[in-house]
Amino acid sequence: MDIVEVTEGRTRFFVPRQDPHLQFPPGGGPVFYNPRMELNRDVTILLLSVLRPEDYLDAMGASGARGLRVAHEIGIPVTINDWSQRAVDLARQNVERLGLSAEVTHSDANALMSVRKFDAVDLDPFGTPAPFVDAAARSAGRYLFVTATDTAPLCGAHLKAGMRRYFSRPRNTEYHAEVGLRTLLGFVVREVIKYDRGVEPLFCYAHEHFHRLHLRLRDGAAAADRTLARIGYIMQCRDCLYRTEQTGLLPEPEECPLCGADLVPVGPLWTGRINDDPTLAAMEELLPLVNVGNRARIARLLSTCRQELETSSHYDYHVIAKSLRVSPGSIETVIERLVGLGYRASRAHYSGTAIKTDAPLSVLEKVISGG
Repeated sequence: MDIVEVTEGRTRFFVPRQDPHLQFPPGGGPVFYNPRMELNRDVTILLLSVLRPEDYLDAMGASGARGLRVAHEIGIPVTINDWSQRAVDLARQNVERLGLSAEVTHSDANALMSVRKFDAVDLDPFGTPAPFVDAAARSAGRYLFVTATDTAPLCGAHLKAGMRRYFSRPRNTEYHAEVGLRTLLGFVVREVIKYDRGVEPLFCYAHEHFHRLHLRLRDGAAAADRTLARIGYIMQCRDCLYRTEQTGLLPEPEECPLCGADLVPVGPLWTGRINDDPTLAAMEELLPLVNVGNRARIARLLSTCRQELETSSHYDYHVIAKSLRVSPGSIETVIERLVGLGYRASRAHYSGTAIKTDAPLSVLEKVISGG
């Protein structure tokens, strides 16, 4: 295997040399490594530096990049697993070179998670995590982290694939990134609560081509019931921009109060908060002390997420302006005017044109039109 040395954070390790002429260079190597996911790994390092779990499983380690960094930069006990012998050999080479005591296992991830427990379990497959979440829900002690890169099925662009994998009916709306994130979270929640365990989101975000969940798990039927109460639907008008939210396992029929059309249920998905502010505040405080390559981007992400409202959808102010045939002012001005009128309003972390607000659509349209 032709390998090269790379550096992320404070960790230097070997990865397969990639052919830059391929459409997707990470997929062409004998062992998977995607440099574009460095931000994802940086966030993991920062969050784990705050949480300090007793041990950590990188369930689908590939080159071992994430697990190596956790072991080297945080110093907690780490297990790196992969089903590929080539990946295992490379991970062991990296562990030995770094002088780590990390364990490297050669196993099917579901088999390993069915027989062993870890305080923190991390799923980062190529594509959908759906086939691994059930085993992870049984293996994880206090923390479960999940990455999904199949954004098209999650967001509704590939509807049938999304329905098969996540037992939900997403809808390809202007707030599709939020739909994808909450569809993934809703699916993970339903896999966890059947074991009488609850879920508390710590830091969940959508970025470019992936969705990422960082969750705290709580034992007990009461915790599971509290979690179940946050499963619901976005009810979207098919003919205009109106939408509202419902909680419950099955959607109740509703008509749009603006145009009278039937509202279409999007879900089931997670409603309510997706971030824990004390956790994000602790991450912000620690960020200047952690050696990560994406510090400025993470700082912006944390700041935006701390201000972001808990609504399960957003309005795209460019879409509204186009429907009104007006040229909108800046998004900051629109948000300031909504707040000045007594409503809550914020940006969303995944889109530069998204506005989250509890203002009625008619008020938002009036503000955007300059009225």
